[in-house]
Amino acid sequence: MTVAGHRTERIAEEIRNEVDLMLAGELKDPRLACVLNVTEVRVPPGMRTVRVFVQLEGSKEERAEALKGLKAAAGYVRHELVERLQLRRAPELLFLSDESEEYGRHIDELLRKVSGQEKP
Repeated sequence: MTVAGHRTERIAEEIRNEVDLMLAGELKDPRLACVLNVTEVRVPPGMRTVRVFVQLEGSKEERAEALKGLKAAAGYVRHELVERLQLRRAPELLFLSDESEEYGRHIDELLRKVSGQEKP
């Protein structure tokens, strides 16, 4: 891996930590009252657009509202990241729902049904 690759990994980890801290108490939007966990941050080499994957708990409506709240707060989060991490260029933030855990449970359930080990 190149030096630039390690740099983007470090920046992704720092962005994940800072966004996690902001979600824990700085953002006062009532739509963000549900349980939110930042699971992954993907930073491409150009650092123009950062994808922040968030695991959301609650009903579909609550998750949709929380995503709307995150998208509304993206400007504030972007500004804070530039200040805290001393970035030269402010990357655009895309908040995406991380449904990998639900998908994994669904696959496990399907495998149990196929193998005949369905839960009672």
